[in-house]
Amino acid sequence: MSQTTHLTLHAVPDFPRVRPGDDLAGLLADRLTASALVPRAGDVIVLAQKIVSKAEGRIVDLASVAASARAVALAAEVGKDPRLVEVILSESVRVVRHRPNLLIMEHRLGFVMANAGVDHSNLGAPGGPDQVLLLPEDPDASAAQLRAALMARFGVALAVVITDSFGRPWRRGSAGVAIGAAGLPSLVDLRGTPDLFGRTLEVTLVGLADEVAAAASLLQGQGAEGQPAVLLRGLNWSAPEAPAAALVRPPAEDLFR
Repeated sequence: MSQTTHLTLHAVPDFPRVRPGDDLAGLLADRLTASALVPRAGDVIVLAQKIVSKAEGRIVDLASVAASARAVALAAEVGKDPRLVEVILSESVRVVRHRPNLLIMEHRLGFVMANAGVDHSNLGAPGGPDQVLLLPEDPDASAAQLRAALMARFGVALAVVITDSFGRPWRRGSAGVAIGAAGLPSLVDLRGTPDLFGRTLEVTLVGLADEVAAAASLLQGQGAEGQPAVLLRGLNWSAPEAPAAALVRPPAEDLFR
């Protein structure tokens, strides 16, 4: 991984509310241009998952959901709406842990997270339809499509990272992580390279896309900040590109299953 000595991050100001079917790349390009944040080669555009999911129409109206017997039983244990639990189960491959008001799920893409990423927040005003938002169907593909559109618009090579907020085992609080990426190495393998004193590194893998996501999350926020898009400038890398899927630990390496 090439040395980086200086990074700047800029939240894209006045980003509009995103609705299903919106041209997200077009909205982003227009706001970047209007804000004098025209991308340069090597820049990274970091986007909150919610605006990607909204543009892709990943919204479910709970009024349209019929809860299965399994969802009803699990909902009774955790104290959640059975329709919500049905949606969570539909996005998951297994229940990792549960207790009242908490469901830790393994998402169909391998992410281990609360509610399989199914979310009510920042979706609609109280009193409106009871809707929830799912993760993008394929976040890496979403990042690749957005990257291609932005590169066509601006004529420079850049990267795109899609972020979400995860809790972490053994640590309190949530932090930004990458669920989709294109144009950069999400995972950098430093095994076989020397450390500062010439010792060979044997186990070091760097979650570069997660580090980008965490940095951008400081500006994006996780509440009412309304800053879902961030431009990161100054990051250097030499490793080959790898999608965010490379960050998911394979089951054979998971010591806690």
